[in-house]
Amino acid sequence: MADSSTSERLLVTAALPYANGPIHIGHLAGAYLPADLFVRYQRLKGEDVAFICGSDEMGVAILMRAIREDRSPEEIVDTYHAQIEENFERFGMSFDYYGRTTSDEHRDTAQDFFRVLDEKDWFNLRTEEQLYDPEAEMFLADRFVVGTCPVCGYEEAYGDQCEQCGSTLSPTELENPRSTLTDATPELKETTHWYLPLEEMQPKLEEWIESHPEWKNNVLGQVQSWFDDGLKDRAITRDVPWGVPVPADVAEKHGLDAEGKVIYVWFDAPIGYISFTKEWAAEQGEEDRWADYWKDDDTELVHFIGKDNIVFHCLTFPSMLMEHGDFVLPDNVPANEFLNLEGQKLSTSRGWAVWLHEYLDDFGGERGPDLLRYALATTLPETKDADFSWEDFQRRANGELADVLGNYVNRTLTFAHRYFDGEVPPLEDPSDADEAMLDALSDGPEAVGDAYEQYRMREAVYETIDLAREGNKYFNDTEPWHTRDADPQACANTIHVSLQVCAALAILIEPVIPDAARRLQDMLRLTNVRSSTPANDPDDAIGWDDAGQPLLEVGHALGEPEILFEKIEDDVIEAQIEKLRERAAEQDSDSTDTDMDYADLKDNISFDDFMELDLRVGTVTTAEPVPDADKLLRLEIDLGFEERQILAGIAEQMSPDAVVGTQVVVVANMAPKEMFGLQSEGMVLMAEEPDGTFVPVTADAENGSVVR
Repeated sequence: MADSSTSERLLVTAALPYANGPIHIGHLAGAYLPADLFVRYQRLKGEDVAFICGSDEMGVAILMRAIREDRSPEEIVDTYHAQIEENFERFGMSFDYYGRTTSDEHRDTAQDFFRVLDEKDWFNLRTEEQLYDPEAEMFLADRFVVGTCPVCGYEEAYGDQCEQCGSTLSPTELENPRSTLTDATPELKETTHWYLPLEEMQPKLEEWIESHPEWKNNVLGQVQSWFDDGLKDRAITRDVPWGVPVPADVAEKHGLDAEGKVIYVWFDAPIGYISFTKEWAAEQGEEDRWADYWKDDDTELVHFIGKDNIVFHCLTFPSMLMEHGDFVLPDNVPANEFLNLEGQKLSTSRGWAVWLHEYLDDFGGERGPDLLRYALATTLPETKDADFSWEDFQRRANGELADVLGNYVNRTLTFAHRYFDGEVPPLEDPSDADEAMLDALSDGPEAVGDAYEQYRMREAVYETIDLAREGNKYFNDTEPWHTRDADPQACANTIHVSLQVCAALAILIEPVIPDAARRLQDMLRLTNVRSSTPANDPDDAIGWDDAGQPLLEVGHALGEPEILFEKIEDDVIEAQIEKLRERAAEQDSDSTDTDMDYADLKDNISFDDFMELDLRVGTVTTAEPVPDADKLLRLEIDLGFEERQILAGIAEQMSPDAVVGTQVVVVANMAPKEMFGLQSEGMVLMAEEPDGTFVPVTADAENGSVVR
């Protein structure tokens, strides 16, 4: 649990977004919004916080996009870095610093880090044969090679995975390989690379992970699965023309030429947290201040990430930090699961996504970001995959923000202006109901804060809005419209207490809906409130803990009430749903707009050939993503007579929860194959629809039954 009282400062990072495309709501729900909620809360507590992020601008995917679009990698990252940074700001992300990995500071920091580890002889150097394009005069990364899949015979399989059968491959396994750059036939050529000795580090990493039993179960579970399979050494250099160059002096020490060799993006990217902190400190005019956050044991380091980054932030980067020895290790890595959209997996290739820049354009104005922040905050995939729907977005905006919070604020302030001259009336001889409401107010900051401290963001939001619900109920139960004439002091007490609750809410809601919080503070003329964004607040500023006590003095003059949130009409929501459908249909049309809607039949086989297949019915008992493999799920399948582990290339189309419990058909006599350090003991049969969607071939029979 993050307990800021035990540390002098907090260093919070959010996963570096890849500068290869725009941000969508899945990114926001996975890493960025949870981090911002946590950081804003900590600032309101008065804690010393540095919130660091930036664009990840290296890697093969950016190079591939540049080649495909006939642009330079620099043009690609310049375009998307600017867009991502701008839209984060519009959304209300409160980074202390947002950097980019193409900066000189980052290059120097990453190279220095690499150099230190090499000087300690920590890396393993290996010479091996890799595919080389003689026409382009470069080694070919996985996605720069296509060929025939050795598993299913698909002729356009990539060097890392077959898009048709989902098998994980290496470029040298492809039959008839060819370069995607020149269409040349690649040749095998020797090259040398640096490897992280993760196999050797496993005992040390296990001991460290065991010291953090408080981490989220989904994080510990995924890490344990890697430990169970045994960590494998990982190459952290590449032969490509885009990336942080391997230091020439390091290569020369080993008798190698550094020309064309770069540091693997997943080695250099997390070092960006360090280099960006350096840039932030320099921007503050305190160049050495970065070391306080990275080298002082009184710092608490928290990484907010999505589940696909767990292996890098819990194993790879910590192993690097351990061996380097000069930096603090993460205190927590509260990773979130995946966010689905309208009941389907988010798919950028299918157009099934809500892009942040489009949302901000469609829901322009100051209230738009708050609406999305609130809807996502109540739907965060904290322990399992969650689903975002536009109808739920509307329901929460209209029901919770407009009807609960907005209505309570409006009726309280309107009553104060109409019957108490726009001032806070006195509280005298409070009733039991008045005292009970003030007690709930007193408990609010601790109840909400405890949830934030334990990374239960959804619970924190629910606790906050529940205070507004309780306020509404209290207002209704005390009936000030009746007591105004029958018992004026009772009416004054209701408005006094309600105004104090509104003042507390003006602080407690700020992490979630910061614009609405500031507008509510203005309506209440509540001043000298600590900022949830980077700022130098005065020592006597009102903060989180102060929200548990009345903040408005009797006679305090109030500002004019205004509507916090307007209701969203049905036609606005219908337009967003229709946009999704049209874009997905357009993408599907583009992908199937060929002379043939269906795959060609293959050549006939004999009955004996078919009988060689051992097809069995089994039930999927476990399903989880395979780290570093975007398309694979690791399945455990009960075949009745034994359990099998099978890797299936369906992660982009089916969530783990949707697969568990399904009876599937398994090719049980396929030779085991190692993929991403895991043994796959068979193949799950899938039907591929004309649009490319995979559907499991299911059966209703006893596990172990033979399919004939």
